[in-house]
Amino acid sequence: MNLLPHTRRDFLQWGTNGLAATALASLLYDEARAASPHRSTVAGPRPKAKRAIQICLVGGLSHIDSFDHKPALSRLHGSTLETNEKVDIFFGQMGLLRKEDWAFRPRGQSGLMISDMFPAIAQHADDLTILRSMESKSANHTPGLFLANSGFEFNGFPSMGSWISYGLGAENASLPAYVVLNDERGPPNTGSSTWSSAFLPSNHQGVVLRGGEQPVRDLFPALPLDRATDRATQDFIRAINTLQTPAGDVDEAIAARLESYELAARMQASIPEVASLADESAATLEAYGIENEITADMGRRCLLGRRLLEAGVRFVQLFSGGPIAGSPRASWDAHENVKENHSAEAARIDQPVAALLADLKQRGMLDDTLVLFTTEFGRTPFAQSAADQVGPGRDHNRYGFSCWMAGAGCKPGTAVGSTDELGWKAAERPIPWHDFHATVLHLLGLDHEQLTYYHNGIERRLTNVHGEVVHEALA
Repeated sequence: MNLLPHTRRDFLQWGTNGLAATALASLLYDEARAASPHRSTVAGPRPKAKRAIQICLVGGLSHIDSFDHKPALSRLHGSTLETNEKVDIFFGQMGLLRKEDWAFRPRGQSGLMISDMFPAIAQHADDLTILRSMESKSANHTPGLFLANSGFEFNGFPSMGSWISYGLGAENASLPAYVVLNDERGPPNTGSSTWSSAFLPSNHQGVVLRGGEQPVRDLFPALPLDRATDRATQDFIRAINTLQTPAGDVDEAIAARLESYELAARMQASIPEVASLADESAATLEAYGIENEITADMGRRCLLGRRLLEAGVRFVQLFSGGPIAGSPRASWDAHENVKENHSAEAARIDQPVAALLADLKQRGMLDDTLVLFTTEFGRTPFAQSAADQVGPGRDHNRYGFSCWMAGAGCKPGTAVGSTDELGWKAAERPIPWHDFHATVLHLLGLDHEQLTYYHNGIERRLTNVHGEVVHEALA
């Protein structure tokens, strides 16, 4: 049977057992990829961070119950919010104003006001840069989560992690540049589109790691191969992949696929080692809460995140919260009862995230690692209930909410921007997602206006045609 008339694409799809062999093939395309008109040469600012880790809260954290103290709400509890504007909230129920469910206290030497919802994270107040005037274009979960990750309200655009991978490349050739660690209760409602590379080369897509003996799905053969069969397969694919192509005539999709196969071959050796926590001390496991049923999932993922960063991964993304649908809710979507919902969700992550900050700091890694703590939007200062009631839940609030940053290049122990006296809308220095993304890229040494990719006649970028670096947040 003569296989030579088939296309290279056919051979690649057929030869999935030859990961080790296809690893060699991408070497044929290095020069062509470097010269590709799609790739931009980015001369950005001097980098403060070499890597970043993002804790992404799914469902909408109530900022006025956590990081944005509003004493006026206690005074006005039970009053009506007077407004003639048509407001964009999810369920459209504007109950009476209601005070916070947790007490706020000044923390650390900085005196940052943080509530008792996050007692462990609050101990690191002097390392935090709280952005209190975040705002979003959408009060709906799916477009809200897309905005937070890609800067656009719908799928089909690369995530921030993919842009970082594209802009910086891999620091460790045996590991992906961008890794995703989902909540044990499931991925976010936006699914794999959340960490998609979209029109960027596919090797910049987030790689999802899981627990157990197979951290990466389909990384190893379903059935063991004997050495002779494996060697014959590798030899055959090596012969196919060394066929010369005309100079400059390179299919970029094939080149990206080859690069993915090359990485997969190397990951077979590197991933099991970095994913194993066997060499971590009992004190470290206890600090992350891995022995506690409530904190075990996030504790394992935060510790694995640190190990991945240490091993050279550029961007690690941890999701807190799974799919929005379901009862009880497996996310921060506190429509029914903020106190009940946020108490349960905060208990899962407070200790692990605080342990991550402490661990990075004591290892000297916080100096060149950027830690991000984000949520798709906030919650309303009024109850989600009938207009004459003070119910226990809060609706979505896109007009003003809080995120925080810590580590490399950030101004520690400070708050940037503010919402109005009720925590309803961003007032001082509004920070849209484009500004947040521009700031993250800046800290990583990337100019958000220069990091582009030519697609369908447009020089696309993470910040679209917007974005200003939030210099007030920088050290």
